[in-house]
Amino acid sequence: MRVTSVLVWVWIVMAGAALAAPDTSLRPVARGDTAAAATARALQDIRPTARPALLEAALVRQLTRQIENVADPGFRRALDSQTSLATRAFAALSPQATGLSIRPNLRPDSMVQKAMAQRRARTKGAVCGDPDIQGETVGFVPGRLSACGIQDAVKVRSVSGIPFSQQALMDCTTAKAVKTWVEKGMKPAIGTTGGGVSQIKVAAHYACRTRNNQPGAQVSEHGKGRAIDISGFRLRDGSEITLLQDWSRRDTGAKLRKMHQRACGIFGTVLGPDSDRFHKDHFHFDTARHRGGSFCR
Repeated sequence: MRVTSVLVWVWIVMAGAALAAPDTSLRPVARGDTAAAATARALQDIRPTARPALLEAALVRQLTRQIENVADPGFRRALDSQTSLATRAFAALSPQATGLSIRPNLRPDSMVQKAMAQRRARTKGAVCGDPDIQGETVGFVPGRLSACGIQDAVKVRSVSGIPFSQQALMDCTTAKAVKTWVEKGMKPAIGTTGGGVSQIKVAAHYACRTRNNQPGAQVSEHGKGRAIDISGFRLRDGSEITLLQDWSRRDTGAKLRKMHQRACGIFGTVLGPDSDRFHKDHFHFDTARHRGGSFCR
């Protein structure tokens, strides 16, 4: 009985709500002509206007004159082939646009010819198949002792653009090792001191003799074309660094010690002023191979 009364009450409430509802949904009021016109004017302010044809033509003429006055003929042809003047004129109207990417001027013929001549000269003077090693091919060099001599000798005058104080006779294995040391040891150690190295002072190269010129000793690597002795360096500002004078100094001595350290591994034997009394004034580098690896002292 109680449940029936509740259901009757709910039905009465729902019927009353239905009678109070409107017959149709509310619709928005249509805008008048004045509001539509205002919206159209606002859009016109936002959208860009078309460029006049006369302005485009003027920009094209102006850009043409600039190209003719500034660019050389070769560069002007490159510009014309890359993009049209009209396209660049349009881009000129916008401060954010780039009408043309910056490109370098063509090199003058004289510069190209000079570079090619230098390349031919380097190729002509190259030895060991490396243009960075300049010199001349010598071939077989006999020795007065049976253990002396070089099978395929070269006479090197410069390495990696740094001339020797005297031409050095050696084999190609040694010449290439010297180049590696110059680029990875000598140049980084000197850096910009004095403007860099302008000359490598060669104290000794090929010589058919015993080690340290000692009687009864084995034939030196110098007698096989596998060694070079370096006593110092001339810098571009005219100053010099020598092992005899600078090895024990704080500044230049540190550079020499760095050269000595970086030679280890490039050469089979590396000797310096601290090795013995025979090497107080020079580096000895040779390409002999030892069972235990490089010998550095």
